[in-house]
Amino acid sequence: MRVLTHWSANLSGRARGRLDLHRTSLRSRTYATAAFNAPTVEHEVVTVTTDDGARLRVHAYGPADAPVIVLVHGWTCAIEYWNAQINAFAGPYRVVAYDQRGHGESDYGTVPLSMDLLADDLNTVLDATVPTGEKAVLVGHSLGGMTLQAWAGRFPEQVPARAHAVLLTNTASGALVAETTVLPLFNRLLPRGLRIALPAWLGRRGLGTPVLLPPLLPIRWIFTRQIMHTNATRELVDYSMAVVRSCPARVRAAFGLLLAEMDLGDAARHLVVPTTVIAGSADFMTPPIHAERIAATLTEIDSLVRHEVLETGHLGNVEAHERFNEELATLLDVVADARRQVDAAVG
Repeated sequence: MRVLTHWSANLSGRARGRLDLHRTSLRSRTYATAAFNAPTVEHEVVTVTTDDGARLRVHAYGPADAPVIVLVHGWTCAIEYWNAQINAFAGPYRVVAYDQRGHGESDYGTVPLSMDLLADDLNTVLDATVPTGEKAVLVGHSLGGMTLQAWAGRFPEQVPARAHAVLLTNTASGALVAETTVLPLFNRLLPRGLRIALPAWLGRRGLGTPVLLPPLLPIRWIFTRQIMHTNATRELVDYSMAVVRSCPARVRAAFGLLLAEMDLGDAARHLVVPTTVIAGSADFMTPPIHAERIAATLTEIDSLVRHEVLETGHLGNVEAHERFNEELATLLDVVADARRQVDAAVG
């Protein structure tokens, strides 16, 4: 019996190893568009361990003494999701990207998922990657944008101390199930006031089911029309699906349940630094209404820089990576101008 158990454990271990290699290969594929390929600039692997002992994969690209940009990816993604931004900005900037727990090569951890936990993870990453006394420009997509809001609500004193500016894209502060237009499909054709909200139980079931995403034609068809804009090229779909498919189904389900229940309240009110908000015109997962609400809150506290709606689905910084990079560059210029004014006043 002991021999059988040992054999079974070895077989299970080998199967997991093969799955891990497959997921790594999905994230490291090459494409005709150089922006989507692995960055050629050298990177540093930063050792980061959370309070519950989870090890996070953290990469820092570019010179250690350059201004810092921190990228926080969304649900079912990984560091490689940001290739188009890392390739564009690493060098003039120190670009830090990390795998949220359970994603990519980061440990899932031993404590229950919560937005506070993800906020703590971000704070730990900032401690490890942003030099003492320095600040970073923080960029979050989808769940990453929610993580930034949760961090601001949990550590409001850290926002002006650690952040020069923030960019939120394709994100929300709550009511994901109520506002989604993934289902019912006819909601996309109705004025906002006439739409029928997806029942909460159905939303939890949909987000919390450990769905596999084999690269079959029907799956690609659904992915393109539900997650991306229908004008997305084949290469864009290939790249995006590869990154998303690299996330284990059980992790996708666990974080899906978190998103179904997520409610950050007015946490965005603590983003008291210059902040840009970007939405996608065909984003059915986080429709533009979410960006409008966040932008309205930021306007009230006088921290909104820009509120833009791009012609994309949910993966805005990939689908329109050049346009997105222009928005990020504009925000970086705002930061640089503010620093020059401070230096001039001090000098």
